Amino acid sequence: MILYRPIGTKELNFIRETGYRAFPPRLPEQPVYYPVLNERYAMEIASKWNVKYNDDHKGYVTQFEVDDAYCAQFEVHCVGACYHNELWIPAEKLEEFNAHIVGKINVISEFSND
Repeated sequence: MILYRPIGTKELNFIRETGYRAFPPRLPEQPVYYPVLNERYAMEIASKWNVKYNDDHKGYVTQFEVDDAYCAQFEVHCVGACYHNELWIPAEKLEEFNAHIVGKINVISEFSND
């Protein structure tokens, strides 16, 4: 399954440190990790939310692949428009999820408020 994740610079730095192979653990107040199912939605979040609310006013979109059979256990949630689809992974399963990433995490877009 091809997935997308809008991120900020702090997350990007963590991903770099892992050799582009893992996402950082969730914060205690973040019970769900939610990659999105399409690039359009990821770009909206990165360009409108991340750029506005991150300290450095930058947002990035990552693209990565995860084993289909593994992903089948998680629910897809539509959280807005018909293309606002997210895969909800419980935070405590993120390390396991990272282990099922096929290849590397790729940064495919960058947005800035500069």
